[in-house]
Amino acid sequence: MPRPGSADYEAARDLGRQLAEAGFAVQTGGYAGIMEAVSRGANEAGGHVVGVTCASFEASSSATPNAWVKEVAQQPNLHARVLYLVTNCDGAIVLPGGVGTLSELALAWNLVQVSEMPPKPIILVGGLWQRTLAAFVDRAYIYPQHAALLTLARTPAEAVDLLAERILDGQHS
Repeated sequence: MPRPGSADYEAARDLGRQLAEAGFAVQTGGYAGIMEAVSRGANEAGGHVVGVTCASFEASSSATPNAWVKEVAQQPNLHARVLYLVTNCDGAIVLPGGVGTLSELALAWNLVQVSEMPPKPIILVGGLWQRTLAAFVDRAYIYPQHAALLTLARTPAEAVDLLAERILDGQHS
């Protein structure tokens, strides 16, 4: 798990700061690691931070929302938490992460693909996602127009610029 001072943590913190400075509210999973870093950066820049937490996590472990969260949107279980994260946003910036991050990305992508959710920007930051998509996106299974629902960004700054362009200018995808 990325910790303060690590490259991934500081990049995520920078992303949170830039999002807040651009006028976006920030919503994260609310706990440690990358979620904490984004929350911290946004909070330090004066932004509003929503942590989407999970009652079942907290009941079975010592997990608590990170100190940088200003508003908690606690969900009863993981299913509700993931669905809330994916559907209650105007766009998503996806940083490197674990299985939870991958499932959130897959759900958002799929819901937009099948029009069960309005189109919204889904922006993947960093080389991990570029490599993942290169290995995963096969034209036999994923049509080019569906692959195009995802946008790759090299840096947090590029991701914020892309999000601002698509959200603030009213363009989704």
